[in-house]
Amino acid sequence: MSSVTPAGARDLLGHRPFLFFLSSRSLSRFSSQIGAVAIGWQIYELTGSAFDLGMVGLVQFLPTALLVFVAGHAADRFERKRVVQACQLAEALTALFLAASTFAGTISEIQIFVATFVLGIAGAFESPATAALLPLIAPQGSLQRATAISSGAAQVATITGPALGGFAYALMPSAPYAVMLVFWLLGAALTGGIGRLQQAPVKDSGSSDDLFAGVTFVRSNPAILGTISLDLFAVLFGGVTALLPIYARDILQAGPLGLGILRAAPAVGALLMTMVLARHTINRRVGMRMFQAVIVFGVATVVFALSQWMWLSALALAVLGAADTISVVIRFSLVQLATPDAMRGRVGAVNFLFINASNQLGQFESGVAAALLGTVPSAVLGGVATVAIALLWMKLFPTLRNVEKLE
Repeated sequence: MSSVTPAGARDLLGHRPFLFFLSSRSLSRFSSQIGAVAIGWQIYELTGSAFDLGMVGLVQFLPTALLVFVAGHAADRFERKRVVQACQLAEALTALFLAASTFAGTISEIQIFVATFVLGIAGAFESPATAALLPLIAPQGSLQRATAISSGAAQVATITGPALGGFAYALMPSAPYAVMLVFWLLGAALTGGIGRLQQAPVKDSGSSDDLFAGVTFVRSNPAILGTISLDLFAVLFGGVTALLPIYARDILQAGPLGLGILRAAPAVGALLMTMVLARHTINRRVGMRMFQAVIVFGVATVVFALSQWMWLSALALAVLGAADTISVVIRFSLVQLATPDAMRGRVGAVNFLFINASNQLGQFESGVAAALLGTVPSAVLGGVATVAIALLWMKLFPTLRNVEKLE
């Protein structure tokens, strides 16, 4: 790490390596959000098929499932800054292909799927390398605050990126891909400007044990195993994102505008909480605070599920987003600080796989449960299950519950 004294939020933003890292990560997140809107809209315009629209997410997730351990090993074996930079350049070239083909009118459904798969490969390698970079950049004692600021920037991209992508597509179908190209090239340049970092060398025997060392390490560390698995099951059962269109149209009768508000509410709550955590870090009983945040997440889900009023539904989702941010900041900081630097890429890859699996399978679970039980009962059951999982995990992982401090 680059300092021996904790840095405040203002000091962190004045710390050049962190500022370059934050800017680069934000540009990548903006590009991903813009791409999600543009690719989804273009696929549906070309095919008119809801199945093909769903296939976009599957095609982008497959590389994560297939390459997660290779990607984590690469983040530890090679210079992480260069891994991130190479991924951003590959993403920029893919965006260039999409922009040129769309502008020329030669783009096809298969080409979009291939481009999406390439973006998925780059994302699979970029994410663990980026996560493992932050502990090397943040001044000692400041990882929690740096994580909060980084999460806040990601939430800004989540809120505004889709709107920017939709606006650009309305101007010209190739425009969002051109914006993505510029953002990823700028991101690669900023990543290169971070400077030299002291990354721990990896003793690589070339065996499969090295490749799966992240899994072995997670299984042998109760605090990390409890942290990652808690997030997996809480999001798997407690996520209600897939049900928001049903709530907006049939339950709250709020229409498309209401759906937009509901989708933005968790990100707004998360952004407000990151502003709080950037100034006031959690300094004691952090393990218990994480469990409490997950319980609040579950309770807020139940409130949303039962609400008949738009204002209460939006408020519940904002609280849900704020609670999730507390959990994310603690989880990321705990995992990174408890992991030796030489293994952060491989452990980060396992964490990334769990997060992606919980989000993707959580949407699937919500849809199946709603079809079988009804929308409101399934959402209530998901919130109750989240609270029950948090209480059970408190018993199963006392080491995690008793974590006092992060830094």
